[in-house]
Amino acid sequence: MRAGSSRRAALYLRVSTREQRPDLQLDQLRDLAERRGWQVVGEFIDHGESGGKDSRPQLDALMQLVHRAKLDVVCCWKFDRFARSVRHLIVTLEDLNARGIDFVSVQDAIDTSTPTGRFTFHVIAAVAELEREMIRDRTRAGLAAARRRGKRLGRPPTHVNVCEALRLRQQGLSVRQVAARLGKSYGVVQRSLRDAEADDGDGGSETSSDDGG
Repeated sequence: MRAGSSRRAALYLRVSTREQRPDLQLDQLRDLAERRGWQVVGEFIDHGESGGKDSRPQLDALMQLVHRAKLDVVCCWKFDRFARSVRHLIVTLEDLNARGIDFVSVQDAIDTSTPTGRFTFHVIAAVAELEREMIRDRTRAGLAAARRRGKRLGRPPTHVNVCEALRLRQQGLSVRQVAARLGKSYGVVQRSLRDAEADDGDGGSETSSDDGG
């Protein structure tokens, strides 16, 4: 990690619509960079990109610099401009920390280059982990209650009219063509035919291969 005025910083901004202007965010980030003496190596601005997306053009470009070890600081105006969720923020900050890169969010008072900022980050991470544990506990409890009520879990079974499938195969249709005719997936029809022919004792010779037509 570089020290002092030689620190390389990337500024990230996002506005929700193309009509919005990022001037307020940009002015504050530039002012902070000037006061800290950072060397701004890039200003990354996503226009009209939803915050719910993991992948955004300018955010992706910034992360490429991160992965190429071209940065010492990532700075944004507010973390909800940067990350789609607290979980996304935590994962990204852990990645940055592992690479020796600090993260600064102006409005959220998060600055992992300071003891207070690192403490704030750890508190957020702990709360996020607690939330995940509570969700997992509720999910396990819900599944257990459903099983006690006799509710079938998972996808419902897919039934195939095996007699019709065999008849179509005898007419010379491939397994793929049979699946298309019956409106079922290739894998489901193939398994159903194999099981039926195994029961008949022929070892599934007709369905062991498919002409792919």
